[in-house]
Amino acid sequence: MDKALLAQTAAAMVAPGKGLLAADESAGTCAKRFAAANIPDSEEMRRTYREMLFTTPAMKSTISGVILHDETIRQKTSNGVPFADYLNSIGVIPGIKVDAGTRNLPAAPGELISDGLDNLQARMKEYFALGARFAKWRAVITIGENIPTSRCIWANAHALARYAAICQEAGIVPVVEPEVLLDGDHSIDTSFDVTEAVLRTLMSQMADNKVSIEHTILKASMVISGKDAKNRASQAEVGARTVACLKRTVPGAMPGIVFLSGGQSDIDSAAHLNEMNLGKNNPWPLTFSYSRALHFTALKVWKGKQENYKAAQAAFAHRCKMNSLASKGKWTLAAESA
Repeated sequence: MDKALLAQTAAAMVAPGKGLLAADESAGTCAKRFAAANIPDSEEMRRTYREMLFTTPAMKSTISGVILHDETIRQKTSNGVPFADYLNSIGVIPGIKVDAGTRNLPAAPGELISDGLDNLQARMKEYFALGARFAKWRAVITIGENIPTSRCIWANAHALARYAAICQEAGIVPVVEPEVLLDGDHSIDTSFDVTEAVLRTLMSQMADNKVSIEHTILKASMVISGKDAKNRASQAEVGARTVACLKRTVPGAMPGIVFLSGGQSDIDSAAHLNEMNLGKNNPWPLTFSYSRALHFTALKVWKGKQENYKAAQAAFAHRCKMNSLASKGKWTLAAESA
């Protein structure tokens, strides 16, 4: 384990005012998003879209790293420069998604497990050679009637820990993402309890699997009411309950925590992150690792048309700047309007 390289990468990933851009959608997910914006889907259109995001000038000052898909890390800019090399040239760290998606957990109705551990050691060596210096693995936890079960939580935590150990062995910082889904009508209290149980189990499994917490980044869900809940918690309560849950479960030695937006609106995802950083003395940097909340607006502006390229970059730059402000507790609705 190259601890010096891992420490350098982890610190840069959570540098003040910066966060991660999640651009790791599979071809299938990208096709769905393109279809919603009436954009024809092809590998070249996906490449062009990613290049539009990566060449936005605001990337340099607001984005510390980009999570890439296997397809994207092998692609190049229109000038023939590999995307990983281009990102490095602007001071942005290339990362890679390595889980292979979810499947049903056997004998556990409504619960999922992520695949991708097979041959992961060999894949990590290849990704390191391609330029990746951090990776991401997503586990999915669903809240519903009598779920999640402790078996589901343990199985996903164990897989995350094994993945993280393989990453660190390869000189790559693991981002561990145990996503507690927003789907459902559960209260924020239920969200808190489930998130606490998930994080406690994850930290235990990482210790058992010899994962160095000092060289790991947590990608966490916010503690938030289910999207169908009748009485949804306020932005201030989401911020306070999320930080309280993290302080109960995450060691202060962790270099930083990034958040997924999990289907929240652009405004809510920025406001919630801002609440967590508003005059708080947190033991770790708290910043963003958003996908839709960063670039979905840009996608709708672009519409796959060259004449909309600059306008789409401006829309993406605005979201980058808003979330950069939120990571410092300086976001406001007035800034959104401007």
